[in-house]
Amino acid sequence: MSNKPDNNDSKEPQLLHIVLGGELVDVRKTRFQDLSNIDFVGAYPNYSLAFTAWKGAAQRSVDNAHMRYFIIHAHRLFDPEHDHHDEH
Repeated sequence: MSNKPDNNDSKEPQLLHIVLGGELVDVRKTRFQDLSNIDFVGAYPNYSLAFTAWKGAAQRSVDNAHMRYFIIHAHRLFDPEHDHHDEH
């Protein structure tokens, strides 16, 4: 059973958050050792669900000091007023 509910019928705004992680070259920076081994945990419609997923992934990897998980606030990357991918 997934902890990601179908949010298509919700009246709340969808604020897309992406949770991913991987081993870092240096724990003081955010450069991944191998991008082909990124662990894509999932995409979530709000911060609360993303945080729950992040916490679970981080706890599962606690024994690996170089493993880090991140929440990307993807909704902040969208700019519908200026993103016109259909125009070339």
